[in-house]
Amino acid sequence: MTAAMAGSVLFAALPAATATAAPAAGQQNVAARAGSIRVNIPQLRQQSADLKAKANRLDRDGAHAEAKRARAEAAAIDRRIQAYLDAEENM
Repeated sequence: MTAAMAGSVLFAALPAATATAAPAAGQQNVAARAGSIRVNIPQLRQQSADLKAKANRLDRDGAHAEAKRARAEAAAIDRRIQAYLDAEENM
């Protein structure tokens, strides 16, 4: 067996996660069935906070139905964040 062939066999035996670069700052790697998913948790949290602030403004302006929709969207983002974090803990 040649050195090149042994190297390729070794590389093929490595898990896919070792062949990829480290995630950017603020991102979490979450396992998926076919590989991994990069999720920017701080960005999702900021989106949720922005939606909650928008809902508060809408409530003050009397647009209660729109405020309710914004809060529901923020809650959905919060649930996604928690699901990503739970999935990472269970890896």
